[in-house]
Amino acid sequence: MNEQSSAGLAPAHPSFAEATKVWAKIGLLSFGGPAGQIALMHRELVEERRWISESRFLHALNYCMLLPGPEAQQLATYIGWLLHGTRGGVVAGTLFVVPGFFVILALSSAYALFQETNWLASLFFGLKAAVLAIVIEALIRLSRRALKTGFDRVLAIVAFLALFAFGLPFPLVVVAAGVAGYVAARHAPARRDAAHAAKAPDLPSVIGADYPDGKPTWGRAAAVVAVWGALWLAPFALIFATVGGKNVYTDVGVFFSQMAVVTFGGAYAVLAYVAQQAVETYHWLQPGEMVDGLALAETTPGPLVLVLAFVGFMGAYRAPIGVDPLTSGMLGATLATWVTFVPCFMWIFLGAPYVERLRANVALSGALSAISAAVAGVILNLAVWFGLHVLFGRVERLEAGPLSLPYPDPTTLHPAALFLTILAAASLLWWKRGVFQTLAICAAAGWLLMLV
Repeated sequence: MNEQSSAGLAPAHPSFAEATKVWAKIGLLSFGGPAGQIALMHRELVEERRWISESRFLHALNYCMLLPGPEAQQLATYIGWLLHGTRGGVVAGTLFVVPGFFVILALSSAYALFQETNWLASLFFGLKAAVLAIVIEALIRLSRRALKTGFDRVLAIVAFLALFAFGLPFPLVVVAAGVAGYVAARHAPARRDAAHAAKAPDLPSVIGADYPDGKPTWGRAAAVVAVWGALWLAPFALIFATVGGKNVYTDVGVFFSQMAVVTFGGAYAVLAYVAQQAVETYHWLQPGEMVDGLALAETTPGPLVLVLAFVGFMGAYRAPIGVDPLTSGMLGATLATWVTFVPCFMWIFLGAPYVERLRANVALSGALSAISAAVAGVILNLAVWFGLHVLFGRVERLEAGPLSLPYPDPTTLHPAALFLTILAAASLLWWKRGVFQTLAICAAAGWLLMLV
């Protein structure tokens, strides 16, 4: 921490090279799905480096939660754009995906050749437990900042129950919270003023209350749509020019382009549909292989939606055109990843300047503030889901009318996973170790426990 920041002033604006190193670090350590990734970014960018204030972080996260696609990757793109413009957003969003993409490309190749993934469990056993502790720590910190009033806490609880116990659609929960916040801000100024007074002031940060907003114009919006739309469609022109119109690559590109605009709430929201189409319609996967693909994605850094790269790999691997199956699979995975993530950049670069201007609109800021409260419930839901699957070998689901409640089989508790989670919590909260050290400690401990 420099002298300015230690004296209570904002730290110096990071250079592009410095930011690039941090984005690469985040990309390499972004295990644990959206909850773990948001937790990691909050720790690195808000708490440790103070590159963005708590309120600006939550404002950006609220917008990303409303978009199709992986919210954590879009949040990285948004913050990168705030720091260094378009090039900053491109680097932040790309480095968030690239490490995980190369890992899942290698794992998909091994899976296609050997049809074996059991070794992954031992390799990443300790990492999962560490991520669970990181998520819990971040959730506590985020809740302290976002849940300052009774209204906020009620929204968070309702959002959690709607997702966890009733399985309501993710977009419905987030939009309903936004509507509630908008109405409250418009028609209950006393509650709004109380909420404002209850919120603790932000620490001085690079991107704080006085950081300049973007300047949205129609010309800029048209340029963003033209450039990123062309990049989105470019693979189809290349496919048509080289292998014609009707083939596995076209099918992969079209199908995952459609998924890119409907994946609200992340990968889990569309996994069932993708699995059904991949098995029954396109015959890219055998029954049960989607579960294996999800296991690969869950044990790699980057967004869980990278499971779509596994599907694209297997589809192209089994229907090669003019190349060997392994090369075809790599092309299919690359294509699926491209058409999944290029639209994410367009949503951010198109909408972020307008969203920044909304900070001055009281009613719309109230809506986004309410979404912040609901997001705490969303992250709690993700954390509980992740925790159940880390600590227990089998998770059942109670179905009773509208109730759809997951619960663990207590006889399948993993004592080693519980020990490693406690170890990770002690590393973070007691020994005050960083994320990288905690992950390394738990990975080594997990490996040793699996060998015993």
